[in-house]
Amino acid sequence: MGEILALLVLVGKLKVVSSALEQIRDRLTDDGPAPARPSSHKWSVAIAVMLGATLEVLDTSIVNVSLPHMQGSFSASRDEVTWIVTSYIVTNGIMIPLTGWISARFGRKRYFLFSVVVFVIASGLCGAAASLTQIVVFRLLQGAAGAAMIPSSQAIMMEAFPPEEQSLAMSVWGMGLLTSPMLGPTLGGWITYNWSWRWNFYINLPIGILAAVMVTIFVHDPEHIRKSQAAARKIDYIGIIYLALGLGLLQIVLDRGQRSDWFSSPWVCVSIAVAAVSLVVLVVHELRFPEPILDLSILRLPLFDIPVTVILAMILAVYGMNLLNPLFFQELLDYSPWKSGLAVLPRGFGTLIGMLLIGQLSRRGFDIRWLVGVGFVVLTYALWSMGEWTLDVSITTVRAAMILSGLGSGLIFPALSAASLACVEKERMGYAASLFNMVRNTGSAIGISLVSNLLNSREQIHQAYLTEHFTPFDAWRLDLMSPSRMPGSPHFGLVQGLVAQHAQGFGVTYQTIQRQASLLAYNDIYRMLAMIVALFVPAFLLLKKTAGRAGGAH
Repeated sequence: MGEILALLVLVGKLKVVSSALEQIRDRLTDDGPAPARPSSHKWSVAIAVMLGATLEVLDTSIVNVSLPHMQGSFSASRDEVTWIVTSYIVTNGIMIPLTGWISARFGRKRYFLFSVVVFVIASGLCGAAASLTQIVVFRLLQGAAGAAMIPSSQAIMMEAFPPEEQSLAMSVWGMGLLTSPMLGPTLGGWITYNWSWRWNFYINLPIGILAAVMVTIFVHDPEHIRKSQAAARKIDYIGIIYLALGLGLLQIVLDRGQRSDWFSSPWVCVSIAVAAVSLVVLVVHELRFPEPILDLSILRLPLFDIPVTVILAMILAVYGMNLLNPLFFQELLDYSPWKSGLAVLPRGFGTLIGMLLIGQLSRRGFDIRWLVGVGFVVLTYALWSMGEWTLDVSITTVRAAMILSGLGSGLIFPALSAASLACVEKERMGYAASLFNMVRNTGSAIGISLVSNLLNSREQIHQAYLTEHFTPFDAWRLDLMSPSRMPGSPHFGLVQGLVAQHAQGFGVTYQTIQRQASLLAYNDIYRMLAMIVALFVPAFLLLKKTAGRAGGAH
């Protein structure tokens, strides 16, 4: 209780500081309208919005490694404690598409600042939670508040940078978006093991306060946002209800459907049916409503649809890979969570290199479309090489694949992000960013769910095949072979232990079969992801030629 009271006092001080900063800024600036593109402070604007956006993405994965510790703290079952993750994902998925409409109605800066403040409050409350019910409710609030930071930060950065530097802006934006999910489990594990799982939430407080201060000082609403605020608007309550039902139920099914064996469970069938009907009715309603919450007319622009479709394939593969890599390292190579995080870390360096290359080339007037094709080739090769991993794969081989996968995604993401929004006029930029991130968020959920389901099914298939073709006589024959004839083969010891340790010998045999079945399942999925990515190598030919400019909508 004392921690909650202290947090409320801190929030009060934060509001006072924000109010004071608003007054100082008003005195130092003219009374006229704020510039639509504050290019003189573009890097300050970028840092301000990226602090909040990075926190939001980081919190989707930082708590995953802490779930066993939370389970003990709240005396919860394994299934119950996973609602801490599900609650965040569901409200986040619902609120992301609403961001453009809310920003146009109440002001982008005001909504972004409100989201940062509420996110900080919710983070502190999560850290101080005394029960599972409390932390699930606070995570719902945290996910709803954090949803605005991703599309808003993207739209703000696209308008803060001149057209020839918009790919550079999306490179900076993508660094936080793609590297945070990789750093989350590593950072969360280190904090949990050295401090406490509660500090995974408390670390958001100082960073969030800094983000709120910088947004207050440097971020301004462009003129078109001011005009949209002044216009009278109807509230599309029906559309909001359909959106919440459709996307909310879809996110729940994607996150928890596997635990219930998918469509063999009645609640999954009912939820999918309700979600499908809600989304269909939503589309029909939004196309007819005069002031919709989703501007679906943007989907009529081929220059928007093509980059979004291509980036959906990349997101599906990258998030699926993000799930597979730590599991492979910890389950099959016996890495600790910390060592597993260090093994994945080189991907962040590859992403950084790719995005910096894209940003600098576009800034100097080069046509960067072909680098999207190169990125898909590199990502395909990286995923296919992961499909060749064995149980004795070296750390050097792992790091090389990590760097290449990061480089490939770093070459793809900024160019497609900039291309998707550059074709939209600035008055609809917020709506376009909301649609873009709705597709990105749904694609990541589908990728994680698809990979999880494939992993289980492929393990069962390979285990059934291996046990069908393995008998005690095969174990006896392998045991009699010398290591020189079959290097690396397991030594079962069945000849000497037929009587004394017969059951134990078969137990070791079955464990070996399980590990080999898991290895083959991982190999299969990595290759499947590689083939999906390879299909989009020629997609860069469909993109509009940039010649260093992000588009002609400005």
